[in-house]
Amino acid sequence: MSLKNVLFWIVALMMLTLAGCKDDDITPNGEEPEPEPEPTEWSIPTYADDYSPIAAWSLRNQWNLANVHDPSVAYYNGYYYMYGTDASYGNEHEGHGHFQGKRSRDLVNWDWVGGPFYDDPAWVADSLNAIRSRMGLETIPENEINYGYWAPVVRRVNVDGQEILRMYYSIIIDNYIETGKANTPANFDGSWVERAFIGVCESTDPAGAVWVDKGFVTTSSSDRGLDYSRSGTNDWSAYFYYNAIDPTYIVTPEGKHFLIHGSWHSGFALLEVDAATGKPLNTLGEPYADSASELVQRYGLRVGTRTASSRWQGSEAPEIIYKDGYYYLFMAYDGLDVPYNTRVVRSENIEGPYLDITGRNFTNGRGDSYPIVTHPYKFNLHHGWVGIAHCAIFQEEGSGDWFYMSQGRLPANVNGNPYSNALMMGHVRRIVWCPASIDEPDNLWPLALPQRYAAVPDDEPITSDLLVGTWEHMKLEYTYAQQNTAKSLTLNADGTMSGALSGSWSYDEAKKQLTLGNVIVCVEREVDWEASPRKVTLVYAGTEKSLNGTYWGKKK
Repeated sequence: MSLKNVLFWIVALMMLTLAGCKDDDITPNGEEPEPEPEPTEWSIPTYADDYSPIAAWSLRNQWNLANVHDPSVAYYNGYYYMYGTDASYGNEHEGHGHFQGKRSRDLVNWDWVGGPFYDDPAWVADSLNAIRSRMGLETIPENEINYGYWAPVVRRVNVDGQEILRMYYSIIIDNYIETGKANTPANFDGSWVERAFIGVCESTDPAGAVWVDKGFVTTSSSDRGLDYSRSGTNDWSAYFYYNAIDPTYIVTPEGKHFLIHGSWHSGFALLEVDAATGKPLNTLGEPYADSASELVQRYGLRVGTRTASSRWQGSEAPEIIYKDGYYYLFMAYDGLDVPYNTRVVRSENIEGPYLDITGRNFTNGRGDSYPIVTHPYKFNLHHGWVGIAHCAIFQEEGSGDWFYMSQGRLPANVNGNPYSNALMMGHVRRIVWCPASIDEPDNLWPLALPQRYAAVPDDEPITSDLLVGTWEHMKLEYTYAQQNTAKSLTLNADGTMSGALSGSWSYDEAKKQLTLGNVIVCVEREVDWEASPRKVTLVYAGTEKSLNGTYWGKKK
């Protein structure tokens, strides 16, 4: 072989070698990614709704979506990582660190992963007692501080060219302000309970539970100066204007970074943070002021409140996303055990005003907001679900489809268990974007589907003839602490309907939109989790701007 030919084959082999070393084969950390699992044939999920037989900590690798509360989800290095409030059935999590998580490749099957902390972050006690000292209060010994770990939010962000996971987390202090004693009826001292803090930590190795804590971001703040007195345990007027829990985090199309946080109290605060550090751009100063106007200049603009005049208004857990020119702000209403339900409002500006589907101004506290995204419900032949709110909203990697995740609680006394309402199963649901009315086909609003996501193959079109038959139809409407129930609806082949609804129906196969009278609902395939055995079926969700509710349906 000539020297020329030898050189040709050497160069060719080098090119083939280099072609196999694409950037796609390297993670953002410069490490090789974990190998993709072999594809398996799709099957219907079999994990049980009642997970009490496997609730023990020693069985956590069998939990799948058991023991989920206030979840937040972000995609990183081939997995969806989920973290939530420290909570579990029987408090099995206690003594095993804070903010344990789960991860999944397919949003259906989840494995347990460790969380960021095993010990209480030292900065919390330091910050608390520094504030107390400036208020003229005695310090609370660190071993007497009662901590609670609540409601983190996790996002994938790019910092100086490196993709990381950034988590904002909440820590509440359950001691009275006046004496610093533990929050118990016997210790009540005529003051409010202490403040909460939001901190930030970051990771490039969430699989290994390796996180770097960056410390203080913000704290609960008051517009009542140093008057933290409380007239009695039935006084709900609240010392704090903003409660520093339940953060949500967004990067705007312009590249600005914002936190929105708050619960009950006076509403939700918008706080701009530095992209590189995650800390507030502006100096916060003392967490108290003599007026709300003075306070909000430093601790954040109020962008939403359920009732403008209320300090105990039953709205919490903001979650914000951006889509097609709008910021969509999801929130939870009411108590978390049974009545929890989800609403959504939107704005063209991050600062608001946030309006509901009817034009009600949530920023100004103009009453309850619609549409309803989730609500306690019960389909036939099943106990149903309650306490469905405090959601994460996120996109599927690759498809860009949107998903809703929250916990769902079982009602009390399921399977004879008086504590079944403490069982918290993670629910992942697809979001459909449905028209606000027949006359506004492009005015789309997000709604969760009535059945949990099971990654059902969608390789066949949903045609009009498949819709003919009997459905379980439900109107999700606001009924405090009550489950909405299903009624029978028949879609006849001649385009009429009977049972729960009357009149005519029609179907747009290209858009997968079913018109039931004057309401357009969006149709998808999902698993009927209530059936025994579970089976694939058709489901729908939709609303109409004057309905003050949402239609959910499942074909029998």
